[in-house]
Amino acid sequence: MVSTQPDIPDTDRFTVVIVGGGAAGITVASQLKRKRPNLSIAIIDPATTHAYQPGWTLVGAGVMKLKDTLRQEGGLIPKGVRWLRAAVASFTPEENTVTLADGRRIAYRRLIVCPGLQLDWSKIAGLEETLGRNGVCSNYSRESVEYTWSCIQSLSGGTALFTQPGMPIKCAGAPQKIVYLASDHWRKSGVLSRMKVEFCLAGDALFGVKYFVPSLQDAIDYYGVDLHYKHNLVAVDGPNRTATFAVTGPDGSSTTVTRSFDMLHVTPPQSAPDFIKASPLANGGGWLDVDPATLRHVRFDTVFGLGDVAGTSNAKTAAAVRAQAPVVVANVLASLDGRPLDKTYDGYGACPLTVSYGRVVLAEFLYGGVPAPSFHYDQRKPSRFAWFLKTQVFPRLYWNMMLPGRDVTVPHKPLDAG
Repeated sequence: MVSTQPDIPDTDRFTVVIVGGGAAGITVASQLKRKRPNLSIAIIDPATTHAYQPGWTLVGAGVMKLKDTLRQEGGLIPKGVRWLRAAVASFTPEENTVTLADGRRIAYRRLIVCPGLQLDWSKIAGLEETLGRNGVCSNYSRESVEYTWSCIQSLSGGTALFTQPGMPIKCAGAPQKIVYLASDHWRKSGVLSRMKVEFCLAGDALFGVKYFVPSLQDAIDYYGVDLHYKHNLVAVDGPNRTATFAVTGPDGSSTTVTRSFDMLHVTPPQSAPDFIKASPLANGGGWLDVDPATLRHVRFDTVFGLGDVAGTSNAKTAAAVRAQAPVVVANVLASLDGRPLDKTYDGYGACPLTVSYGRVVLAEFLYGGVPAPSFHYDQRKPSRFAWFLKTQVFPRLYWNMMLPGRDVTVPHKPLDAG
């Protein structure tokens, strides 16, 4: 349905309001300003630091410094865009307003929702108390990502556990990227033979796109990693260095198993932010309910969304945001102009899987897990070229082109069934 905006006193008004100042929010704001410089735009986000999160796998592996992944949020807000440094309390889409935690109401003609997702550390008993010490680390945590590298370097034997919760999560390949990099470091250090490396997954597949699984299984076998499917981490005892998993059997029954560790790398459960779950914008799973092609809300015509919060089946990666942003920008402008929404998103996402220092399996794919490479080589094969992209090109592209709103379209082509 189409919303109407009544006359609401004491309300700031903008043509476009963007909830979220991460990769999606900044990129969309910049692209809108480039296309229509006089557009009245506001970004709502309480954070003061912006992070290039794809780099945290490399920070945890000693390849990149944490400081190089962080920038001042205010320095990234596009010129002419109003930054409202506050949290969102609620949405009233029927009135085209957003209410902030401090009570202010913000009115809009079009709303773009892209606050990312939240990391549910508290759903794993004991984790918050021990994260960042007792050998418990996570590349998903800004506070403990450097500790990952400390743990990897300090081990010369023992048991290293790596976990992956149920989907969806941001960058679904990240939990196994650090498995390979840690194992490669121990191999080069001559201690891998004294290590027991275990990868415990809540799901029943190594990767969601079958096309790339054989290459990843080769890496698992090369390093001698033990895979444990249907193992979901539910509790951690840091001082005693034990991890408890809920294990689903073939018959659907559930049991628990406790494993000892010298190092535990945790990927936390993840979900839509609570203020999205509690809003009328959410679908049954709590995610933003948008059309997977146009990225416009399925019930409120003045609302659009993209990024990790979107309830679409694509991979939640920066590459997905790069492909979604031009779609949202084009469709928001068409909506404002009263034109049909003719720009569509095909589900593109990419995951550079670091199978060793210096080699990457560059997985690119569309909705339905259809492989869609941008480069003319067999991307199932670990590549030094893709490592160069991951470590050198992508960070520069992010800071210098994507966030400033420049065109970073790289054509991709779906592979046929053959």
